[in-house]
Amino acid sequence: MVRCSGWPVKDESSAYIEVFAEDVTERRVLERQLRMAQKMEAVGRLSGGIAHDFNNLLGVILGYIQVIKRNLVPGQSMHEYAEEIEKASQRAVALTRQLLAFSRQQILEPVILNLNTLVSEMEKMLPRLIGEDIQLRLMLDSTIGHVKADTGQIEQVVMNLAVNARDAMPDGGKMTIQTENAELDLAFTREHPGSVEGQYVMLAVKDTGLGMDPETQAQIFEPFFTTKGRDKGTGLGLATVYGVVKQSNGYITVESEKGKGALFKIYLPRVEQPVATRSAGAQEPRTVRGSETILLVEDAEPLRMLAKLFLKENGYQVLTAADGAEAQQVAAQNPGPIHLLLTDVVMPGINGRVLAESLAPRHPAMKVLYMSGYTDSFIAGHGVLEEGIHLLHKPFTEEELMRKVREILDAGKETRETDSLVGTEAVGGRRN
Repeated sequence: MVRCSGWPVKDESSAYIEVFAEDVTERRVLERQLRMAQKMEAVGRLSGGIAHDFNNLLGVILGYIQVIKRNLVPGQSMHEYAEEIEKASQRAVALTRQLLAFSRQQILEPVILNLNTLVSEMEKMLPRLIGEDIQLRLMLDSTIGHVKADTGQIEQVVMNLAVNARDAMPDGGKMTIQTENAELDLAFTREHPGSVEGQYVMLAVKDTGLGMDPETQAQIFEPFFTTKGRDKGTGLGLATVYGVVKQSNGYITVESEKGKGALFKIYLPRVEQPVATRSAGAQEPRTVRGSETILLVEDAEPLRMLAKLFLKENGYQVLTAADGAEAQQVAAQNPGPIHLLLTDVVMPGINGRVLAESLAPRHPAMKVLYMSGYTDSFIAGHGVLEEGIHLLHKPFTEEELMRKVREILDAGKETRETDSLVGTEAVGGRRN
């Protein structure tokens, strides 16, 4: 793209026009990216602002529907109506998470992973997603390095790109998923503003579908943009992909021509650490019931009452507070131990993180479980969960709450019991 400017020049003997030609291609690309970033930020602020209250409302709806279903006979019409309400609420939850994903306000829990393993584990599921008339081919480079990313979110990226490819091939076709090592050099970064030089692992999804013209390509990552008919998509699929990739410090490109399919390439930074293995502490708890004392702090009264109901029905002793200041008073008046602080993060006055720190001196053995529906700087830096911080994502079901509570309370218990047994055996050995 060239911008030309000129003006007439006259002297005593002649007159002529002086013309300047300036290559403004990179400037126009940067301006377009800036406009997109501003749009993403504006919608992100909006979605983040409503996510807290909206997730609380969805949590109450989902929770009480579970309570109602327990008191209804399966097969009866009222039970079926309750299930439909639950399904609609779960769709609303998924939509909210998409909003937070593209605005990069979701909380990631990154681990070291191998993209080949992730794609291979999805291989059986993808044909059911894309249909029998689309041929799926995997081209996985066995020498690729590892990446650090949130497994669930990268799986969502693959599924969204697969669905996008499926929709671009209404009469069938071929979809290829490829992995390989890649290096982004200075030439690449100059051609692709926003990318960073370095070593990456590339994940590509290619289709033989309808393809896109340049105008469409310039808009595909914008939230709510869709080429599908009404009621056939939210326009958040590729926007979600964009948000996840950016929040994972990656870069995404698209190559397409009308009638010649599309190729999406995702570049995630390569790391040298080995793939994470699941520890014994990640196992499912044997039971979700307990008798420990839990201090529940939540400023939304309906959600606070629902969580209290779930906890008490599963045997726990529950102390409640509507905010941080009240929680400090309740904790000071409680004569016994507090085994777990279950607190919202974003509250008026004292936030959850400051509350936990203020209670720690009097209750050093107290464990903490935060509740939140979106990224907050007190618990997550740039959307990445800090090490040692435990988070329950809103909205949650009774099963999710009970499992997480039991998991936190039991953490380290087996190690202490083992150490105790070893100590007893050592003492016994000295007696002999």
